[in-house]
Amino acid sequence: MLMVETVSGARGPFTGAHIGPQFSALGVNQTPTEDCRDVCGLNISDRCDFVRTTPDCRSQGGYLNYLEGIFCHFPPNLLPLVITLYAFWLLYLFLILGVTAAKFFCPNLSAISTALKLSHNVAGVTFLAFGNGAPDIFSALVAFSDPRTASLAFGALFGAGVLVTTAVAGGIAILRPFTAASRPFLRDVVFYMVAVFLAFTALYFGRVTLAWALAYLGLYVFYVVTVVLCTWIYQWQRRASLVYSMPGTPEMLSDSEEDPVSSNSYDYRLGGPGGAERVSWRLSQPRIPAPPHLVHPGEEYRPLLFYQETTVQILARALNPLDYRKWRSKSVYWRALKVFKLPVEFLMLLTVPVVDPDKEDGNWKRPLNCLHLVISPLVLVLTLQSGAYGVYDIGGLVPVWAIVVIAGTAMAAVTFFATSNSEPPRLHWLFAFLGFLTSALWINAAATEVVNILRSLGVVFRLSNTVLGLTLLAWGNSIGDAFSDFTLARQGYPRMAFSACFGGIILNLLVGVGLGCLLQISRSHAAEVKLEPDGLLVWVLAGTLGLSLVCSLVSVPLQCFRLNKVYGFCLLLFYVNFLVVALLTEFGVIHLRSA
Repeated sequence: MLMVETVSGARGPFTGAHIGPQFSALGVNQTPTEDCRDVCGLNISDRCDFVRTTPDCRSQGGYLNYLEGIFCHFPPNLLPLVITLYAFWLLYLFLILGVTAAKFFCPNLSAISTALKLSHNVAGVTFLAFGNGAPDIFSALVAFSDPRTASLAFGALFGAGVLVTTAVAGGIAILRPFTAASRPFLRDVVFYMVAVFLAFTALYFGRVTLAWALAYLGLYVFYVVTVVLCTWIYQWQRRASLVYSMPGTPEMLSDSEEDPVSSNSYDYRLGGPGGAERVSWRLSQPRIPAPPHLVHPGEEYRPLLFYQETTVQILARALNPLDYRKWRSKSVYWRALKVFKLPVEFLMLLTVPVVDPDKEDGNWKRPLNCLHLVISPLVLVLTLQSGAYGVYDIGGLVPVWAIVVIAGTAMAAVTFFATSNSEPPRLHWLFAFLGFLTSALWINAAATEVVNILRSLGVVFRLSNTVLGLTLLAWGNSIGDAFSDFTLARQGYPRMAFSACFGGIILNLLVGVGLGCLLQISRSHAAEVKLEPDGLLVWVLAGTLGLSLVCSLVSVPLQCFRLNKVYGFCLLLFYVNFLVVALLTEFGVIHLRSA
């Protein structure tokens, strides 16, 4: 496990010799603390008291104590049932993360970028990229907040990097062989290699200072500027070729990240760092009226006579997450998944306002938006620090949540009587910021539960947080992006999907590590965060990620950037071998000989 400690009074990004795990950060011998994984070796009657009294078994946040549930509330013979229930709850938490990020977090970020009048390129590599990587980033931030789960963050970030650059990229090449965009590909791989090198250096020296954490975030800002400049240069070259009536040169065509098939639809997931160039191109295409047989099914059901909905009807329709016409036309698999999504979508609709600039009314629903002014602030105070601030009594008399409800009710009443159902108010765009904050805290709450339940499973099965991060957490956070990329490839956009593989994980690694360490330093008022990798698996993980990037940097140009099925299967084989080596290292089959 990778241990993290905060150290004060250090100088420079990396100062002092590396301190072994048997010593404290200040070099003073201390009594070793008990490891929570020792609970399984105790008598059954002693396990509950051990979990409740051992500091290493306590969770820093979250609403449920999963270890107490295993060892205190269920008899030992029901342990397989409890683990099964935890596994299903973990899958549902991943579903909550995906639904909240895709349908509520990303749309509000898009509305904010529109309200701030940001270009599509800048919005793509900032707001929308953050929205796409929200589950990974929030999971890393939560993991870094507790020294015992820091290795979970590194395992997840590095594991997701290996997964996306090998298995997902290989799957895209197998589904739709294509020619990669040369300069964007080289740009993203080089930046990601630099990010991995910085993380590897931090692990090697065993500490991250405030300056080093800011350097991570600064590198991402530099990457954003580079993407915007590259896009501007490419567009300038294309305009110049049109002015002189010259067709695009083969080099320019190969550098374009536009796929030969055009589409006017916009997917929020295309706004990641690797997709900024395509966003501006796709949104600039003229909208051609669709043929009659391609008209959205809902158009046929519009009433011929004008009908004014009542306030109650507007509220009922806005809170209904199910489209019955769409339900009838979908497959059984889609319906089964939708059944599991319905409670999450209803809860999010009730608590998270969504502003949609593409709609004429901006998705203004007066009764529901007024209700949001009461419920959303209440959710904010009850999810921030797992509700610690919400239940705090001001002056020992009135809790914070009660004051928030009173203030929200007053604001909702003013808004309700000052607006109408048919026309959104002038300041409707402010609801996008409220929706952004509320959905962000929902994602943070779900990510906290994911980290806690993974740590509990690690205690039961005696697994390190690193292996849990590179497998379960990395798979859970990346599965949605993988399906999105595969869908894009099947629809004829393999370049978009392949670019997103490298663009998104740059943000996740730089912001996840940089912001995570920065918040840890600010919380502990220390000068640095100390990292202590005491296992071989962390180095295997970092080395494998670096090796995969070097192989891609060498092999793709040698193939003239033409990626075929053979290359795809080689990447899949690489990932399978990595998993085998990682698991053998975790269980001690592969180990370093002691001198």
